[in-house]
Amino acid sequence: MVLSIAVQCIIDFRNLTSLHSRTLLNEVCTLPIMCMNQKKLSMDIREFKTSLYKEMSGMTKALGNPHRLEILDLLAQGPAAVEYIAINTNLTIANASQHLQVLKHAFLVVSEKRGKYNYYKLANKQVFEAWCALRRLGFSLNDEIADLFQDFRKERKHLKTISTEELLNKIRNDSVVIVDVRPEEEFKNGHIENALSYPRTDLAGRMNELPKEKEIVAYCRGPLCMMADDAVEMLNQNGYRASRLEKGFPDWSAGQLPIEREEDTHQKESQGSIY
Repeated sequence: MVLSIAVQCIIDFRNLTSLHSRTLLNEVCTLPIMCMNQKKLSMDIREFKTSLYKEMSGMTKALGNPHRLEILDLLAQGPAAVEYIAINTNLTIANASQHLQVLKHAFLVVSEKRGKYNYYKLANKQVFEAWCALRRLGFSLNDEIADLFQDFRKERKHLKTISTEELLNKIRNDSVVIVDVRPEEEFKNGHIENALSYPRTDLAGRMNELPKEKEIVAYCRGPLCMMADDAVEMLNQNGYRASRLEKGFPDWSAGQLPIEREEDTHQKESQGSIY
């Protein structure tokens, strides 16, 4: 009896030892696999981050060209055909098309077919916001940009600029006439409420239509656009009290301020004078 119990104890001990050995062996064999999986997971994260930053850098790389920045500034006014973009950026149609393709592949612009023409526009409002942020960054960090801008403005000694807030106050007091000096096509796409279309190229011949008893505020595409500067200088030289809006129509529209489109203007004109 005692002998059988002793034998059973030896068997149980051997089984326990064998089980422990197998468990230990399994853990030892599994450890390299776990390490490999962990390494693979780390590699997957690294590859993911690299791919992510690569895609982001592709978008920023598309912005690293002065012509493409000017195209974005132009498209902030509204959709435009390749031919119109080429004329207004002083590019050939072929070069303008190439730059637009780069912007399109970077998902910054989209295109649509209108008849036989390809029209391009900014992909969404975040593209314009990114352009504005880049513009602010340039002025705040790059002294050369600020110096170029100030030197150009110094040549126009009597140029007065007003802020959006100042213009809103003048509108409330009915003490101002707002003049949009961009090309008519851009005016039709959208303009500040009650603004009059006086393209810079037409202003000299139509200036006498404007009242001299009110201040004239001219605006154009934005702070980097000089059409309003030229218009204000011309108006001041001819006895008007004129100033330019610091920013442009896209900034005004982005601020959710009152705007009109061509159909709104036609309806208002049919009801009488807009002075």
